[in-house]
Amino acid sequence: MHWLTQHALIVAGVLVTALAVVFVLQQRRTPQSTAAWVLFIALVPYLAIPLFLMLGVRKQGSRFPHLKLAEPGQDTIADQPTAEVLTSLGALPATTGNSFELHDDAKAAHAALVETISAATDTLDILFFLVAADETGRDFVNRLTEKARAGVKVRLNLDRLGSMKRPRKALDELQAAGGEVRYFSPFIHPPDNGHMNLRNHRKLVIADRMRVWAGGRNIGDHYLARMDATWTDLSFSLSGPAVQSFIDIFASDWDVTGKTVAGSRQGRCKIAGEAVLQVVPSGPDEPRDTLYLALTSMIHRARERVWVSTPYFVPTEPLQLALASAAKSGLDVRLMIPEKSNQRMTDLARGPYLRDLQEAGATVLRHQGGMLHAKAGLIDNTGWVGSANFDVRSLLLNFEIAMFLHDKNSTDRLASWFEKQFGRCDEGLPDASWPRRVVEGVFRLGAPVL
Repeated sequence: MHWLTQHALIVAGVLVTALAVVFVLQQRRTPQSTAAWVLFIALVPYLAIPLFLMLGVRKQGSRFPHLKLAEPGQDTIADQPTAEVLTSLGALPATTGNSFELHDDAKAAHAALVETISAATDTLDILFFLVAADETGRDFVNRLTEKARAGVKVRLNLDRLGSMKRPRKALDELQAAGGEVRYFSPFIHPPDNGHMNLRNHRKLVIADRMRVWAGGRNIGDHYLARMDATWTDLSFSLSGPAVQSFIDIFASDWDVTGKTVAGSRQGRCKIAGEAVLQVVPSGPDEPRDTLYLALTSMIHRARERVWVSTPYFVPTEPLQLALASAAKSGLDVRLMIPEKSNQRMTDLARGPYLRDLQEAGATVLRHQGGMLHAKAGLIDNTGWVGSANFDVRSLLLNFEIAMFLHDKNSTDRLASWFEKQFGRCDEGLPDASWPRRVVEGVFRLGAPVL
């Protein structure tokens, strides 16, 4: 009977491996990612299959239903060619009549955040990946608690992984004051009702369903208090028709975290300025990968420049080829990255990609102002700023938001920020030793496993 048990275990192992491979092949992934997972599962199934169950799933409809955004009113839709390209790929039309303010330093960002919270009289809907257990994080939660005591309906949604180190006492006081606190994608859940690898990286504050504070900044000392010296980031404030998409995004993320739903999604979005804005979310709740396709398409269509700021640069092969093609065509391609980021592994993985692009004619700029955390770009006369890094995880796995800018005033403001930061950069990549290139190659091979 011993041989029969061994035979049964071998057959079961082969069947499980085959089913895992079939499941990988059915997912919408890049060819490199699919090949990497299939090879990993075939070689070491006892390790690869558990890791795939934890890290490999991209879209999961049972837990994250498709995001539904309200169509803008016909009187607010902007007639803009670049915006129409994004719309053809699945984004909502761009809207005019918005006000837009870019926060290019920590003091301005913090002042705008405090003003947004202080001005709220009815509701505060808030979503963050991380609220740190430091002075800035506690002050932020304490301000929310004051608002809750004053009768404002406060709802705070935090990603469970990002909020592992959080101001617990302050959050308890917020709940005692009547505020609601929920955690997105908890670690313990039914097998088909969440996923360890799908994190909510969005950052937004909505006051009275009228005003938004959003962008790439989390809540913490690094982002809002001491950033002038050590941390460079971007966020923004807006009001106008574009606010409605943020309301819908928050409501969708709130609805999957508890039994009670967000309720009314009707915004109070009046004409507030002349900015032409287009909100493009991405994540497991967005089935068409609109943000990823938009960036790839826009780079291929570029005629003058492609400027990118990102803390982590691990692109997919199609994005890498689009950038290389633009550089070889003589376009002004500039990639701004931190000299050293806070993620050592991604610094190693980025090396081969950046060297290939530098050889193609792109300019690699190593930011010397501490940690560069800003996620932004300019392609010709269209800009974007938001929560999404220029890497595989942000563009194909995480829940993210990008705000595309189509009007001249907004894009000129972003271009001025880029030009200021370029002055804080060293150009080109230093020569890498043979051992480092080997290590970088290993990490590059591992990137598609995401």
